[in-house]
Amino acid sequence: MHIGMTMPVMEPDLDAALLQIWAQGIDDGPFSSACWGERIAFDNPDCLTLLGALAAWTDRVRLVTTVVVPQLHDPVLLAKSLATGDMLSDGRLTVGLGIGGRHEDYHAVGADTTRQNMRTLAESAATMRRVWAGEKLTDSVLPVGPPSVQPGGPELHVGTTGPRTIRSAAAWASGVAGVTLDLDLTKQRELFDIARDAWTEARKPQPHLATSFWFALGEGDGPREQMHRHLRHYMNWIPAEFVDAMAPTTGFAGTEEELTEVLRGFAGIGTDEVQLIPTSSDPDQLRRAVEVAAEFSS
Repeated sequence: MHIGMTMPVMEPDLDAALLQIWAQGIDDGPFSSACWGERIAFDNPDCLTLLGALAAWTDRVRLVTTVVVPQLHDPVLLAKSLATGDMLSDGRLTVGLGIGGRHEDYHAVGADTTRQNMRTLAESAATMRRVWAGEKLTDSVLPVGPPSVQPGGPELHVGTTGPRTIRSAAAWASGVAGVTLDLDLTKQRELFDIARDAWTEARKPQPHLATSFWFALGEGDGPREQMHRHLRHYMNWIPAEFVDAMAPTTGFAGTEEELTEVLRGFAGIGTDEVQLIPTSSDPDQLRRAVEVAAEFSS
């Protein structure tokens, strides 16, 4: 099993220097990927602009969007941006696509919330594939470029935790990129089994099975307090009392040794990759996680 690391893009008070420290630390460490997600009505960096910076700041790890919401973009322009990122990273891009969970992001860009569904997501994925295949979608002199480094474009993974959406994505995705709030291995195994069966029925190679969860490393009560602070900031669209109720059991808060044991459990159910999500932008959290990821890098 591989261990990826998410950039701390949902933390406040970021700057280019801090983001570069994280990016280069991830690239230098034993991690398989540098990941980041998309929000619009929030103080995070724009995901596509950051893609260009990460392509310049890293040389080795895969760059994984977890996730981009195509319905918030024109699919042709999105395909062009992602092909550019694939070119700048020399073919290291994997694209997680999802429908998003917040209407406020749709409203912020004037997107139609009635298109917040898997059918529209599949249509957007098909349009992007046509662009990456070099098709001319209009009577333009040349097709939309640049050509992606990866033949046919970057790998597409579906960002979801729903059985129905996993089954519907088997037609266009090559993997599943979910998130687990409570680290429940039984539920995660069930979702992976659904994905395996759906890809088999679609007569496709077995999917890349990834999941992610928030983490806070340290001793005593500090890690759980850090987790709570992060969730209060990130989950700002949810009533605070609901966030407070879920904070004690969400994600992982504890020592490196305890996190290693949790990750071994995910390896035991056939997880291909766990993408850790930091709850602090302090580079010490990354340093601590390096020691854990090293256990799985051989």
